Amino acid sequence: MATKKQPRRAGPEEKVSIGIIGGSGLYAMPGLTGAREVRVQTPFGEPSDVCVVGTLEDCRVVFLARHGRGHRLLPSEINYRANIYAMKLLGVERILSVSAVGSLKEELQPLEFLIPDQFYDRTRLRLATFFGGGIVAHVTFDKPTCWQLSGVLAGACDRAGVKVHRGGTYVCMEGPQFSTLAEAHVHRQLRFDVIGMTNLTEAKLAREAEICYATVAMITDYDCWHPQHHSVTVTEIINNLNRNAENAQNVIREAVRAMPAQRACRCGSALAHAIITQASLIPAAARKRLAAIVGKYLS
Repeated sequence: MATKKQPRRAGPEEKVSIGIIGGSGLYAMPGLTGAREVRVQTPFGEPSDVCVVGTLEDCRVVFLARHGRGHRLLPSEINYRANIYAMKLLGVERILSVSAVGSLKEELQPLEFLIPDQFYDRTRLRLATFFGGGIVAHVTFDKPTCWQLSGVLAGACDRAGVKVHRGGTYVCMEGPQFSTLAEAHVHRQLRFDVIGMTNLTEAKLAREAEICYATVAMITDYDCWHPQHHSVTVTEIINNLNRNAENAQNVIREAVRAMPAQRACRCGSALAHAIITQASLIPAAARKRLAAIVGKYLS
């Protein structure tokens, strides 16, 4: 009887600089060569799944299925802290996030992509910071996505032949239920562009981890507000996700191929003036827990 191969533990040879987080409909990254499953232990528990490290367009990348392969985790069940911290431990400096969203505007049509530059938080049950337990930090978050990385993704959409909308606000709701009609109308009155359930939490943690973060929001439906469309259903979403999956993979490949060698943003120094707690008062346990993030500031 064959023994199932176990994922290996992360080591120095797994160091990568680009992370890809796949959402609904994107549970693997075709074209990833030399792929190996790596299990990363974090102070915040287990990530959503094993990390898959390999080569894409001659670049070392790591892929992680946000909801786990087979889609096993609700948005509120995802261990976002472990996911982002695992990326940090693997050396990731940039995260390309792919997720399904509903459209809140007529001109944002299903099967099109949007690269949001703003988020609005309507979550209630999320652990969305690495800090606490004796160490306090407040990062700047007025511009929650990386402008350089967002530009790379938008350009990749153009080259992949995918209609893309540059900029917009992603309202992040708790879920797992879809919006009520009243909520959808309020979101439209507030001039939000798309709605989803995951990306804001990732963006907050990526900023604290000093990782560039940008989103490819794949539009699957018109939420429930559109008078000429039925209320959103899982069947409709899955059908459009399947149609979008190949486009998303092409966009990611184009983005990795065009990635600048150096970061021109300030994401990599987000904590430089954010840690408030006096260094001598930070408990040893907190220093150890957050070593990958704050170590360079406390040494």
